[in-house]
Amino acid sequence: MMSLLLSFIFPPPESMVVWIMTVVSFVSVANSGFSEIRGKHLNYSKFWNANPTGKRQIRLSSKTGMLMLYTPAFLAGLASFWIFPREGIRSTFLQAAVTLHFFKRVFEVLFIHKYSSGMLLDSAIPISLSYFLSAATMTYAQHLTHGLPEPPINLFYPGIVLFVVGIIGNFYHHYLLSILRGNGEKEYKIPKGGLFDLVICPHYLFEIIIFYGISFISQTLYAFSFTLGTTFYLMGRSYVTRKWYLSKFEDFPKHVKAVIPFVF
Repeated sequence: MMSLLLSFIFPPPESMVVWIMTVVSFVSVANSGFSEIRGKHLNYSKFWNANPTGKRQIRLSSKTGMLMLYTPAFLAGLASFWIFPREGIRSTFLQAAVTLHFFKRVFEVLFIHKYSSGMLLDSAIPISLSYFLSAATMTYAQHLTHGLPEPPINLFYPGIVLFVVGIIGNFYHHYLLSILRGNGEKEYKIPKGGLFDLVICPHYLFEIIIFYGISFISQTLYAFSFTLGTTFYLMGRSYVTRKWYLSKFEDFPKHVKAVIPFVF
């Protein structure tokens, strides 16, 4: 099993920090997905007030909250070009992919998304921290591979293809969501167009593809660990999103799955 793993990843790092982050990232992000299924939601979007505690909580506007989620990770990616300059094509593309992904999210928050709810600070902080640490650790783990022999199976070029497909698909479906409601409208509607006719969260599907693209570009244990945890989280979040639509709309098409067409 280990020999198969080492055929497509760089040797695991000697850095204890990266080892700890590899385990913590996977466990915490994956557990968030299972928590979503159990009904304990991160409080943003449709579920911003899903877990009332009775105590006073700080509510942010959706726009402020979303900027808080993505800006630190974007800055971490940007800073990596200065901290780890010119360490080879794989490292440069990894830094570019991480930075571009979070820049796109900031751009969407500012110019694409329309908002109808809020976000609780208690949810914004751990999500923001998770993204920031993932961006920082991913670029640092890549730095530690500098000078090491390449993995026997090269996934770099398939990773670029996956990343481009993922980022275009994710942006397109975020755009479809943004034009679903007219100016001043805040009520939710059943999304249509693109892959919305097959799954209710195609933007999550393409975000998963983005992170697998990043993992293939990187080929580090940390990148794959974070991507696998993210997969579990987004599958859990999409599962409860589909349940929410089924509960709110009697005409919701039953054949529309959560995130994987025809499967889940």
